[in-house]
Amino acid sequence: MRALQIASTGMLAQQTNVEVISNNIANMSTTGYKRRRAEFQDLIYQNIRRVGSQSSDDGSMLPSGAQIGLGVRTAAVYRIAEQGSLQQTENRFDLAIRGNGYFQIQLPTGEMAYTRDGTFGLSPEGQIVTAEGFLVMPGIVIPPAARDVTINAAGEVLAKMDGQVAPQNVGQIQTAIFANEGGLEAIGDNLLLATPASGEPQLAPPGQPGHGQVLQGFIETSNVNVVQEITRLITAQRAYEMNSKVITAGDEMLSTLSRMR
Repeated sequence: MRALQIASTGMLAQQTNVEVISNNIANMSTTGYKRRRAEFQDLIYQNIRRVGSQSSDDGSMLPSGAQIGLGVRTAAVYRIAEQGSLQQTENRFDLAIRGNGYFQIQLPTGEMAYTRDGTFGLSPEGQIVTAEGFLVMPGIVIPPAARDVTINAAGEVLAKMDGQVAPQNVGQIQTAIFANEGGLEAIGDNLLLATPASGEPQLAPPGQPGHGQVLQGFIETSNVNVVQEITRLITAQRAYEMNSKVITAGDEMLSTLSRMR
C-alpha cells in the first residue's frame, strides 16, 4: 500500500518545516538574523498507464494516463534577505548596514566570513573585532589616544585626537555583496561563508553602487515576523496531523485485509 510510504514522506517534510520555523522563532532576537523558509518538491511518479501511449491498433492514444505520486521531499531551505529593523544603541562601535552588503570578518584560520551582525568592539591592540574577537577587515586600528571615534556612512573611521582640530582618518570599512546571497553557507556565530553557489564577494566602500550605507550606533534586528511564523507553525502542525491520519487509515485498511477469510 503506497499510502503509508507517501504519508510518511509528508510527515518528514512537515517535521523539517517545523524545525525551520522553530529556528526562526528561536532567533527572533538575534542581531542580523535572516529568517529561513523551507521549500518542497513532489517525488517521482509511478506510471500505471503512461500518458500519450497507444491504446489500440488504430493509433488512438491515452489523453491523460494514470500516474501515482510517491510523496514529497525537501528541496531547499531559503534565506530571506529582507532588511531587518534598525535599532539605536548609542554604542559607537555598533554598526548596521542600511541596504545590501555584509561586513567582512577574518576567522582565526585565515578564512574570510561575512555577517550582518555589527555588534563590534575593540581588541587589546585597538583593532575593531566581533563579539567573538574575530578581526573586522580591513583590520582598522584605533589609536589609544583617540578621544572619540566617528564612522560615517561611507565606512570611514575618523578618530578625534587631543590637540587636533580635524579628525584623523584611520581606515575605511568595506562591505561585500554577492550575486546570489542565498548561496552563502551559515556556520553559526552569525557568520556566513562564500560558496561556488554564492559567487565571489564584490568588495567596495559602503555607499558605492549596489552597496548599502553604514550607520554608527545602530544594529540590525532579526527580520523574523512572529505572527507569520506562528501561522506557518499552525499550518505545518495541521498538515502533519493529516498525514498521520492517512497512515492510520492505511493501517486500518491493511487490518481489514488481514482479517478477511
